[in-house]
Amino acid sequence: MLIKCPRGWELPESMATPETAYFNRRTLMKGLAAGSILAATGFPSGHVLAAKASDPPADDPSAKLYPFKKNEKYTIDRALTDPEVNATYNNFYEFGSHKEIWKDAQKLPIRPWMVTIDGLVENKIEISVDDLMAKMQLEERLYRHRCVEAWAMTIPWSGFPLKVLVEFAKPLSAAKYLVMETFTNAKVASGQKQFWYPWPYVDGLTIEEATNELAFIATGAYGKPMAKQHGSPLRLAVPWKYGFKHVKSIVRFSFADKQPKTFWQTVQASEYGFWANVNPEVAHPRWSQKTERLLGSGVRVPTLLYNGYAEAVAALYLGKEKEPLFR
Repeated sequence: MLIKCPRGWELPESMATPETAYFNRRTLMKGLAAGSILAATGFPSGHVLAAKASDPPADDPSAKLYPFKKNEKYTIDRALTDPEVNATYNNFYEFGSHKEIWKDAQKLPIRPWMVTIDGLVENKIEISVDDLMAKMQLEERLYRHRCVEAWAMTIPWSGFPLKVLVEFAKPLSAAKYLVMETFTNAKVASGQKQFWYPWPYVDGLTIEEATNELAFIATGAYGKPMAKQHGSPLRLAVPWKYGFKHVKSIVRFSFADKQPKTFWQTVQASEYGFWANVNPEVAHPRWSQKTERLLGSGVRVPTLLYNGYAEAVAALYLGKEKEPLFR
């Protein structure tokens, strides 16, 4: 008899917030905004409310594909972060260093959006994001998200396994790392005018990390195309690592034989290293990582090793104990 032993994030459906709950809640909030809240603000009945931060980009033609089928393997024991909280508390240094950058991020044009796959591959590939999505295994996963600043969210990402993209790229055997690079467009991204930052934003994973089952390329969230402030149209989601590893608005995947020097290593290597694995026992030089604040509730909870995903990723780091894996 086959006995299935679920991993730490594989919980019964009854313990995860069901998809219908968060979509029904969104419908309810729309009704409130159009009714009682509208009356309370004194707006006339014909007034059109401004777009919400969590609304999908109007210039994203992939909207018809959503919602993706939920992968029931990736569920969690925390309530989903409210989509408006998720959409209005962001890091996206291309548009500034403050948290409320969502309005500025709307300036980013996301079509046409070309992706380059190069480096140590059989053949260089240049492909539009929509053609790339058409070749991928699209699904929704519920993931924890942990920032190095000690706050956390729970997000239903839509997208595809990074492993499938690696297989599509056909890297050579000499490829040891996957390097990801964000867009460069200082005309719309004011943060890229700050010359002291090493633009473009670059980060990377080992091939073993990139092909781990948890590594994911997100194209959407909450059952719709991803809001621009989250890194539309393509961003990395590796839930066992701190958020600064999650490259946004990716335009290039390059396979290399040497470990890349990442954006934050260049800025401050003593605080932000290549690995960035979540570990409550290794403090940031300026604050503890033992607990995290759940955005939307303000509740503090203990930080879990590898953000609760140790069963899936701990084996990746055997023999690397002397490296600064958690910085």
